Amino acid sequence: MAAPSPTPFYRLFNSSVDSRPTSLKTATVRSCIYSLSLPEIFGPKLKSGETEQAHLRLLTSFKHLKFKASKEPLGLTQQLDNSKLESLTESENGSDLFEDLKHRFLRFKRRKFKENLDHFQNLAQAQAPKFMIIACADSRVCPSIILGFQPGEAFMVRNVANLVPTFESGPSETNAALEFAVNSLKVENILVIGHSCCGGIHALMSMEDEVDSSFIRSWVVVGKNAKLITKSAASNLSFDQQCRHCEKESVNHSLLNLLTYPWIEEKVAEGALSVHGGYYDFIDCTFEKWTLDYKASNREKHSRFAVKNQFYWC
Repeated sequence: MAAPSPTPFYRLFNSSVDSRPTSLKTATVRSCIYSLSLPEIFGPKLKSGETEQAHLRLLTSFKHLKFKASKEPLGLTQQLDNSKLESLTESENGSDLFEDLKHRFLRFKRRKFKENLDHFQNLAQAQAPKFMIIACADSRVCPSIILGFQPGEAFMVRNVANLVPTFESGPSETNAALEFAVNSLKVENILVIGHSCCGGIHALMSMEDEVDSSFIRSWVVVGKNAKLITKSAASNLSFDQQCRHCEKESVNHSLLNLLTYPWIEEKVAEGALSVHGGYYDFIDCTFEKWTLDYKASNREKHSRFAVKNQFYWC
C-alpha cells in the first residue's frame, strides 16, 4: 500500500491556500461573483433602471479587488529576499571605504608584518615602549605618521585637545593610561603633543564662565589655567592668535599637571622619567619639541615653568 503523500509544509499553517493556477483562481472568483443574483448582492428593492449601474459597480468593485490584492504585502520569503537585496545594495555602496581598508591591511601584512615576523612575534609576547604619547584626537594629527613611530615603540592615548588632568581630578581614561604606562610599562619619556587649529582649544577659549552640561566643556575646562594665562599675556592679540598661544600654553600646563601624580614626580625627580612638550603645525609642517626642566620649574606657581633641550624642526 502506497504511503500517503506528505502534507506540503505551507499547508500545515494555511489549509485555505489555493494551489490552482492564477488564471483558474481568477475565473473561479469571477464565477462566484456572477453566480449571485443582483438582488442578493444589492438588496431586493433594486429598480429596473438601476440594473446596468449595478453591473458596472460590481465590475468596478471586482477590478478594485484585483488591484488591491496585487498591492498586498509580499509573502515572508519574498520580503526576506528583498530585504537581503536592499542590504546587499547598501553594503556594496558603503563598502568601498572598507574595501580600501582591507587592501591597506593586506599591504601592511605583506610588506611589514611578514617581512618583520620575528619582531611582531616578540611583540606578541610583551611590549616595552620607551615613549608614552599624549596627543589630540584630531584626525589631522597622527603621531605614528608625523614622528614615524613603529609598532611597539610608543604607548599612546589621544583625547580632545591633548589635555592631562591633575591627579586630584579623579579617574579618567588619560590618567588610567598614565598609570599603566609609567608603573607597569616603565616608559622613560612622556611626550604631550599640541597642534595648530585645535578645535578643543578653540572651544576652551570661546567658553563663557556660566555653567553648561556639555561633555566638551566638562573636559576642556582642564585647560582653564592655560586660558587664564593666555588671556592675560596675549590680550592684545587677535582671537586666532590667542588660540595659537593657548595651544602651546596648554601643553606646558599639562606637563605641570603630570607632576601632580606622586609616582610620576618621583620618577622625574630621580631622572628615571622625562616629560616633554611638542607642537605640530600642520599648516607649514613644522614641529617644536622641548623638555620640562624639573629642577628649574616651580609647579606650585603655574607661571613658573622652565624648559630645556628646545628644538625647532622644519
